[in-house]
Amino acid sequence: MANHQKDFLFVLIKSLSKSEKRQFKIFASRLETSSNTKFIELFNILDKSENYDEKLILKSGSIKKVQLSNLKSYLYKQVLVSIRLNIPSQNVRYQLREQMDFAGILYNKGLYRQSLKILDKTKIQAMEHDEKYMAYEIVEFEKLIESQYITRSIQGRADELVVQAKELNYRNTISSKLSNLSLQLYGIMLKTGYVKNDEEYRYIDDYFQKHISKFDENKFGFREKYWFYNANLWRSFLVQDFLASYKYAYKWVNLFYDNPNMIYQNPVFFLKGNHYFLESLYMLKYKSNFKKYLNLLEETINDPKFPVNDNVASLSFLYLYNNKLNLHILEASFEESEYLIPEILEKIKIHNEHLDEHHEMMFYYKIACIYFGNEKYNESIFYLEKIINNKNLSMREDLMCFSRILCLIVHYELGKDYYLENQLKNTYKFLLKMNDLHEVQKEIIKFLKNLNNFYPSDIKKEFIKMRERFIELEKNTYEKRAFLYLDIISWLESKIDNRKIADIIREKGKLNSR
Repeated sequence: MANHQKDFLFVLIKSLSKSEKRQFKIFASRLETSSNTKFIELFNILDKSENYDEKLILKSGSIKKVQLSNLKSYLYKQVLVSIRLNIPSQNVRYQLREQMDFAGILYNKGLYRQSLKILDKTKIQAMEHDEKYMAYEIVEFEKLIESQYITRSIQGRADELVVQAKELNYRNTISSKLSNLSLQLYGIMLKTGYVKNDEEYRYIDDYFQKHISKFDENKFGFREKYWFYNANLWRSFLVQDFLASYKYAYKWVNLFYDNPNMIYQNPVFFLKGNHYFLESLYMLKYKSNFKKYLNLLEETINDPKFPVNDNVASLSFLYLYNNKLNLHILEASFEESEYLIPEILEKIKIHNEHLDEHHEMMFYYKIACIYFGNEKYNESIFYLEKIINNKNLSMREDLMCFSRILCLIVHYELGKDYYLENQLKNTYKFLLKMNDLHEVQKEIIKFLKNLNNFYPSDIKKEFIKMRERFIELEKNTYEKRAFLYLDIISWLESKIDNRKIADIIREKGKLNSR
């Protein structure tokens, strides 16, 4: 789980790699005459501590309470400066920013032509890498210098800069509007969840069309296209249009594969696009393409040119292994997937500073599904209870809901009637508090609640009746997503035919093979 320590300096120091700590100590030794200075001592104390403890710092004797606040601020700044000096040279944004700083230094020294020369070269580089915000900033700087009539530049230079400023401002405005729309749609998702009826669908669609109707995709550059696809994808997710989400996630991913230099410049956008694309393929149960693009994603991540930092490494783990589990669930290759579980648990420990609780719990839910598919019910309960018993968890209610429902089914499979009755009561209380209760969830609870009241000879008939009811619900646009969390229909069919659920899912997969 993500580190919840509130002291920013402590969290920053704990995030440093061994090489970054070594570089900081070399850097710090140049600032002071002695390695035993107070701020280096503070660094060493925090580096060795498991938790932030002010008493332990003051116990050292060399640091007084009145000094601590200023000392921490100074150390925080110096750690950031040290990191900044050692950023890899292939990071284009830092290179551009550095050149702009150099141009500013030359301008302040009155070396205007040298400043303009650097700005012109940097502007070309910014445009080549689609860094239009920086390019616009450079043009504004050039205008500032030229407007002072100190260079006597060639005729037409003013017109050239005005045209560039207008074009860049236009492009940046489009990107800004599209990114705003994308963020607003994401905010709606967090606030109200997926649409649940035609009225909510029309509201989202009208809202979206109102903000996007004036844009023409054919006139866009890379960044405008990225935000256009991003906004369309969130609209598709909100209205649960899986085909549209596939369409725009596919465009997003191929935008990067068609511009490979952008993969290395914007690895986070690339990773997120692949995750949404694979999620869309999972929702459509498009196994062949899922496997193809999952392998392509893994190859790209393992490419030596792919950027490496804490954030990218954690996201790579999250999206790659999440989708590896999804592939096994899609194929019902539950037994073959168990090798991944210890690997995932170990990587969760490695990346726990950068993973939020929701994503960690998603891993536990999928691990529980793997064990359920393998009929290892006790192991499934172990991971489901990690979710259910997490009182501090702030996560989507649907994950908590289906964790509880799957736990009920597992207890039924184990024949634990007493536990099942208790679980039913607790789950029913939880569902009553939910804001986003779907018909599928209501039907599952009602069915499980009545299971013990059926005569043994009638149970099979009841399973058949429920299967027909769920098949109808699965056709409903606003209910079908629930079946992606829990394949209740395949479970019912396994009980009706007295077969393993894995065999049922695999058989269906062959019938719908693509």
